[in-house]
Amino acid sequence: MRQHILVVEDEKHLGVGIKYNLEAEGFRVTLVEDGPTALRVLGGSGDAVDLIVLDLMLPGMSGYAVCETIREGGSDIPILMLSARTLAEDRSRGFDVGANQYLAKPFELVELLSRIKNLLSNSRVGEPKSDPTPQPAVRRTEFGEMTVDFDTHEVTKAGEPFRMTPKELRLLHYFVEHPNRVISRQELLREVWELTGNVQTRAVDQFIARLRKAIECNPAEPVHLLTIRDAGYRFLPEAPKQT
Repeated sequence: MRQHILVVEDEKHLGVGIKYNLEAEGFRVTLVEDGPTALRVLGGSGDAVDLIVLDLMLPGMSGYAVCETIREGGSDIPILMLSARTLAEDRSRGFDVGANQYLAKPFELVELLSRIKNLLSNSRVGEPKSDPTPQPAVRRTEFGEMTVDFDTHEVTKAGEPFRMTPKELRLLHYFVEHPNRVISRQELLREVWELTGNVQTRAVDQFIARLRKAIECNPAEPVHLLTIRDAGYRFLPEAPKQT
């Protein structure tokens, strides 16, 4: 089955051009011109969407808002954000709301196609990246008040069902598989967000804050997920004993 790409672009000539070239590459493409329609396509009962090409400047509902809504709904679908804005803060905000990549307009068709193919080949929604020498993965963990099954996404806190998004679970899974070790923001961006290069974004800090609210009894005084100043974060399955 051909991979399905949703293109959200209100500049009709550009949207039609992207659709035409993606279809020429063998993709199935749905083209819409605004955010609410894009969200309806994603929430419908039709074929699943494998990737979104999302323009930033959309009528009524910005690409930022669309992206944020998708991520808040728990989806890890790859999102390639397009924008004529080239300021660093615009790019950073795009990553903060959950974009996987950001491509400035005008762009070369070959670069757009390359980025799309890269995202589709390297981003398996809800699955960790393959490893040529895989180690046994942690499928279930218990610590503090938490019980987490990473296969079924079933989470309980203090014995009660608790909801966590796929990205929060993936971030927690990485910490659980690397306990007691200091992990830098760049490592998390590379291994969890699959972003390479010197990307500047607050996404890691924001997700750490959300993860603390989920797993800590008192997020203001964490005992499992610690910040190591100027170094990164450290996950402790067992809280340090009080002396």
